[in-house]
Order: sequence, then structure tokens, then C-alpha cells
Amino acid sequence: MSSAQGDGGRRGGVWNVPNVLSMLRLAGVPIFLWAILTHHDLLALLVLMGSGVTDYLDGKIARHYGLITKLGQYLDPIADRLYIASTLFGLAWREIIPWWLVLALLARDAFILAMYPTVRAYKLPVPPVHYIGKAATFNLLYAFPLLLLGQFSGWLGAVALPVGWAFAWWGTGLYWLGAILYAWQVGVMVSRRRRQWQAVQA
Repeated sequence: MSSAQGDGGRRGGVWNVPNVLSMLRLAGVPIFLWAILTHHDLLALLVLMGSGVTDYLDGKIARHYGLITKLGQYLDPIADRLYIASTLFGLAWREIIPWWLVLALLARDAFILAMYPTVRAYKLPVPPVHYIGKAATFNLLYAFPLLLLGQFSGWLGAVALPVGWAFAWWGTGLYWLGAILYAWQVGVMVSRRRRQWQAVQA
């Protein structure tokens, strides 16, 4: 058996449970956008809650059963970013959150993207997702449904709104802290690669 076949067998192949969960999360993005923009708030809330649950489960299952694949490593952050972007747009469009918060979070992603040319130029691997970055995503993915739930009348909405904003503030701070740590990781790898190239040329 080749190493590729062995790896595929050990990790369950492309169509393993974590990858399918990530694909389901991606499929929910347009459903959420349609629901939030057309004021179908209950459906939007259910989709958001489902995205948070599947985000937790796909990582947990992948790590516990060794079902980590390259496709999964791409799908998970892509699904996270799409949910964050679509939720930010939908909530800001509905005036549930201010547009400056949208800009603050999108600026963080632009900051990360600005480092990709350096990563490619030095032929570096993509740095692993830091636990702070995952914590930030966790906070934001839980903040958004709570903020949406806060628009409902009654005691449940009154409780959900401040809790949602607490998650949002923590998530925003950790989101930027994760970006700074990512930049530090890239800087360390660039220094190491330069030393390697200098040693080869010497």
C-alpha cells in the first residue's frame, strides 16, 4: 500500500465526517444571508446556531479520531471566514451592529492577507491556526446568534443582547491578537529561512 493510500485510509479520505460537516456549514451561508436579509430571523438564528455546533464538532471529531486532512484544513477556516463575513454584512445591514465593527474585523483579515506574498516568496508553510485565533472565532460565532436573539422581544432577548455584545468584544480583541501572533510566526519563519539560505550560499 502506498503512503498516500495509507494516509487516506487512516484519515478516512475526503468524505469523512469533519469534512462533510464543514461542507454543510458552507452550504448554510447563502441560506443564512437570504434569511437575515428577508427578516426570517428564526431561520437565520437556527442556521447560525447550527454553524456554531458543526464548527465545534468537526474540529473535535477530526482531532479525536485522527481525521485531519488537507481539505479539512482549508474548508474549516474558509467556512469560518464566510460565516463571519456574511453575518457581519447581514447584521450591519439590519443595523443590529455598527458598520465600524464590520470594518475592524475585515481590516484584520486584510492584515493577514497582506502577509501571504511574503509567505509565498520565502516558500513557507502556512502557519498553524493558533488557539487564540480559534478562541476568537468561537467568541464571534457565538456572539452573532446572541445578538440576533437580542432583537426578539421578552426576557430572552433582554438577556441575550448584553451577553452577545460581551462575546463580540472578546472575539474582536482576540481576533486581532491572533493576527498579531500570526505576524510574529511569519516573522520567525522568515528569519529562519533567511539563515538557511545564507548557510547554503556560504
